[in-house]
Amino acid sequence: MQNLNWSDSEKKLARRVFEAALKTELAEIMTAFKVQVAALATPDEMWAIQGVLARKQREIEEKYDYRYSQLIMVFGRLVNEGRVTREQLRGLSDEKRSFVERLLLL
Repeated sequence: MQNLNWSDSEKKLARRVFEAALKTELAEIMTAFKVQVAALATPDEMWAIQGVLARKQREIEEKYDYRYSQLIMVFGRLVNEGRVTREQLRGLSDEKRSFVERLLLL
């Protein structure tokens, strides 16, 4: 998968799909964060949120890797999580979509 060639149109599609999934997930994290902040009652609870945010940041940084050598794995994971649909990947080559489908079977 590391040696796949990406056409310009595939790169544009991949960027759009990637950014949309990232934006949605970040919005979900932000909403949850605001709810947690609004419910704070003690200073200890405030510090606990810092740990949650640090973990979420690591998860996002690990999951959303926009290197072409990693995108198939990223898309496989995002489809599996329901953050990206197969339809959104329709502009990718059959070979790339086939790799994503194989990842879903694991």
